[in-house]
Order: sequence, then structure tokens, then C-alpha cells
Amino acid sequence: MFRFFENLIDPYQPYDETAEFPDRLLAFYLRFLWPARRVLAASMLFALIFALGEAALARFAGQLVDLLTVADPATVWADHWPTFLVMAAVVFVLLPGVQVFEAIVSHQGFYAQMGALIRWRTHRKMLRQSLSFFTDDFAGRIANKQIQLAPALNDSVYQMISEIWYALIFLIGAAAILAETDPRLLIPLGLWFAGYLAIARGFIPGITRLGRDVAAARSTLAGRIVDSYANIQTVKLFAHAEGEEDYARQAMEDFRWTFARQLRLFTWLTMAMAALSTLLIGGVMGYAIWLWSLGAISVGAIAAAAALVLRLNGMVDWIMWTLTTLFQNIGTVQEGMETVSQPLRLKDRPGAAALELTTGEVRFERVTHLYGRGAGGGVCDIDLTVAGGERVGLVGRSGAGKSTLVNLVLRFFDPDDGRVLIDGQDLAACRQESVRARIAMVTQDTALLHRSIRDNIRYGRPEASEEEIWDAARRVRADEFIPALVDQLGRTGLDAHVGERGVRLSGGQRQRVALARAVLKDAPILILDEATSALDSEVEAAIQDSLEELMAGKTVIAIAHRLSTIQRLDRIVVLDDGRIVEEGSHMELLAAEGLYARLWARQSGGFIDREAAE
Repeated sequence: MFRFFENLIDPYQPYDETAEFPDRLLAFYLRFLWPARRVLAASMLFALIFALGEAALARFAGQLVDLLTVADPATVWADHWPTFLVMAAVVFVLLPGVQVFEAIVSHQGFYAQMGALIRWRTHRKMLRQSLSFFTDDFAGRIANKQIQLAPALNDSVYQMISEIWYALIFLIGAAAILAETDPRLLIPLGLWFAGYLAIARGFIPGITRLGRDVAAARSTLAGRIVDSYANIQTVKLFAHAEGEEDYARQAMEDFRWTFARQLRLFTWLTMAMAALSTLLIGGVMGYAIWLWSLGAISVGAIAAAAALVLRLNGMVDWIMWTLTTLFQNIGTVQEGMETVSQPLRLKDRPGAAALELTTGEVRFERVTHLYGRGAGGGVCDIDLTVAGGERVGLVGRSGAGKSTLVNLVLRFFDPDDGRVLIDGQDLAACRQESVRARIAMVTQDTALLHRSIRDNIRYGRPEASEEEIWDAARRVRADEFIPALVDQLGRTGLDAHVGERGVRLSGGQRQRVALARAVLKDAPILILDEATSALDSEVEAAIQDSLEELMAGKTVIAIAHRLSTIQRLDRIVVLDDGRIVEEGSHMELLAAEGLYARLWARQSGGFIDREAAE
């Protein structure tokens, strides 16, 4: 039975992936709730029936009191069995049945499936965001907002349907019953309801605002804590545990006092609701007794009014707290919406084609990219062609523009001006994934996924066989340490997990896993960012032949800080302040006695001296 309801919503159903998420609250809710419209309609129907059934039960209770005051005990069952039967059906069949089905529809039909749907769509959106999106914020903060969004949205919808909608229908039913008894009973109920609305109007905006502030403070706190944990080696290396404590404590204090302001508002709200509850009971019951004293209503009518009022009074605090948590959740949704609804900063054009490679030629045509800052920190007016199969090194001091050129080839950014082409195809007109699928890159600071060695190597080519994985590992001498690996759960060899960012491995081991991944990918274009810098000299020399084999027949762009590693490349391009200032072979550049020659002469320990040629 449960499986039927659990299959009512497919979390992974097709949807318009190109449409941006709305940045307005109502439109945002409607976009995500549309797949659940039938389930929500059923839940609203069950809540309506249950609320009317409870109101009718109070009316039956009043009728029962009047009936028992005049009925003959000896014949009451025979004379009034239809009334008792209806009451029994409502109490023992209708209300429990509706309550159970409403719970099944909400729990099995809505919650888990909608949570998965929201997380799936927002996660896919985040994965397609540009690199700059993630460099502008804490990864932990982004993840926390995205994770909080699903339960907050689901809870707010559930509260609106199963609680607010139910209470509204019950209130309407209660008003109808009181009006049927004596329309004058609506006067105290109306005054109470007006007071209730006034309190809600006075408190809810502040609760919503503080709910958003609490969610933001919680995300900031999570971001700071995750940042410390993710960089725990650096924290310990620089003996900054106390500094990190202070850094987190600032966020904790902000969260504590933001939450405290919210709790103060809740306390004032409780005081206001307590006063209103007294007026509700005293007003309706006192007015009902006064009407009875005038002979206007019966004792049964007082009993019905009492049942309705006591039920409403029991609901008063519950509904107000539901409203507060509802608007807290709405605040959380708004806070998460600010992140997940940000437009993609780098989009594929409509109808963008996949990149097709022939020779692997990379060409920069009058390329300028300044990261939106107007000047500095990028490249200016770059004209450069790397022929298919050519191996080119990029040299320059920090900030010269080397990484910018690589990021443009990988289409992490589109240039502000000019074009980047591969085999004559403008990368801005190609699908991003197709560009990166044809490029392999090994960076100096290699971060591995917290998965097995096998999964990390196979990331280069997911369909690779076990034999191909081992072959790639052997070619970069990674087979020397992989069999001896054991993780904290006892998994060994290729099954051993490497820890967050590969922290369980040494720098050289991480680098060899990354090289094995590039070997397995076997892409036509290869980018190396000081790919052997983490290796000791013996291992570097041992895998040099494998690297030569890896580069054979490929277009290679190598960023080098250690100039000795690029002497054997076909050409060296020297960058300074975002411009090409020299290019040629190692010997040609030394003979020219320009910036490269000065860098070479003044490099320290084989690396570029940052102050060289200044």
C-alpha cells in the first residue's frame, strides 16, 4: 500500500532544465510544487473532511445533551438509534479513516519524494554554476542553504495544508454551528478572530524577518565551521586552533543573539495569545449562558458552544506557533532561494554544439579577460596559437595571467573580448561539458574526492575496466603504494578511501593518483600545472618517460613555476602583467636576454623568484 503512494511523485521526472528558478517567493513555491499538485489537492480534501467532521461532532454533542434531557432512558436506544449510529460512524470510521489517509498522502506521497525532487533540482543547478560562484562564498554555506531549503519548503506547505487550512475550515464550521444556534454567538467569536488577526499581523512580519536572519546566521556558522574542518591541516600547521575558535565564536554569538531576539518575540506572542484565549472562553461561554438565561438557547446549545470554544482554545496556541514556524520556514526558503535562484553565471548558448576535435589546435584571438574588475588580474589583448600536437609552456610571475589563459581554454569563463577557439570552433558557442571532456588537466594542488582510489582514477573515464585502471596506475608508478593502503574501515588497495580532498595520502601519492586519472582519460588536449612538483626527484625521474608518452601526439599547455621542467617543450610563452612579452624555445629566450633570461638567472631552487625582473 505504501509503495503506491510513494510512487505518486517521481523526484527525477523531466523538467525544463534551461529555465532559471524564480526569484519571487510565490513563483518559487509554484515552480517546485507543480509536480505535487494532485497529492496536495488530495491532502487538502482530507483536511477539509476532517475539520468539518470535528465541527459536526461538537454539534452532535449539543444535540445529544438536548436529547438526553427529554428522552426516556428505557426507550432512548430504540427511538434514537439513527442519531447514535451517525455519531458512531463519525467517531469510529470517518475521522480515523480520514486522518490515516491524510497522513499517508502527506508522509508517503509528499514528504520524501518532494524532498528528493527539490534537492535533485537545486543540486543539479549548483553543479552547473560557474567556478566564480563557488569562489565567492563558503562551500559549506552554499551546501547548508541548499540542504535547508527542501525541509523548510516541505514543512511550510504541510503546515499550510494540514494545519492552517484545517484550522480555517474548522473555524468556518464552528461559526456556522454557532450561527445556527443563535447568530448573536458570532459576536464574541468575531471579536476574538479580529484580535487574533491583529496579533498575527503585528507579530508575523518580525517573525518572518528574524526567521530569515536566523537561517542566514546558521548558514554563516556552518560555513565557518566547515571551512575550518576542510582545512584542518592548515589550521594545525599554523597552530591557529584558538584563532579558529574565535572565528567560529563570532558566528556562534551572532547566531545566539539573533535567535534570542526571535525568542523574545515568541515570548511576547505567548503573552498576547494567553490574554486572547481568556477572552475567547469567557466571551463565548459567558454570552451563551446569558442567552440561555433569557431562554434564547438550550442547554445543548451551550454544550455545543463549549465544545467548539474549548477546541478552538486548544488550537489557538497551536495555530499561532504553527504560523510562527510557518513563517520561519518561509524565511529559510527565502534565504535559500537567494542562493539557488541566482542565474547561471556561465551559460551554454541555445543550440550550442559539442566540441569536435581534429588536430587539437588552440587559438586565442585578441583575448581580454579582466574578471569584471576593469583592469589587472587577467589577460589583455592576447594573440596566441598552439598548434595541434605542440607542447607549449606558460611562464610568468604570480598574477601574470597563466591561470587565466588555462581557465579560458577550459571555459570556466568566457572572455570579455576576443575569442578562444579549438580547431576553429569558438568555445563560447560550444557546450561546456563537451569542451572539458576533451581536455585533461593535472594541477599542482591536487584535491581528490572522498571516495576510493578506484573511483578517483576512474573519474577520468567512468567506463574503464579494472585492468585499464591498474595500467594507468602502473604508468605513473602509483601501483607502488596502492596495494599497501588501508583506510579506517579496513578497506584496502583500490577500495581504500582517500579522505576529504585526499588528506589520507601524501602529496606525492595524490599527485600520482591525479596523473593516473589523466592517463586514463587520454584526452587530446593536456594541461599541466606544475604536475610533478609534489613528487620527489626519484619518482619524478621514474615517471618522466610515462609523462613523455602521455604527452605524445597531444596538444600540451604546461604552466611552470619551476623552469627546469619545461626546457624540453617545443615553445615557451612568457607572460607579464597579462600580456605576452616573449616566446620561443628555451635556448632562444636565453639568447634574447629578456625577462625569461632574468627569471632563469634569478630563480631560487628551480622556481621563479617573484621579485625577479622587478
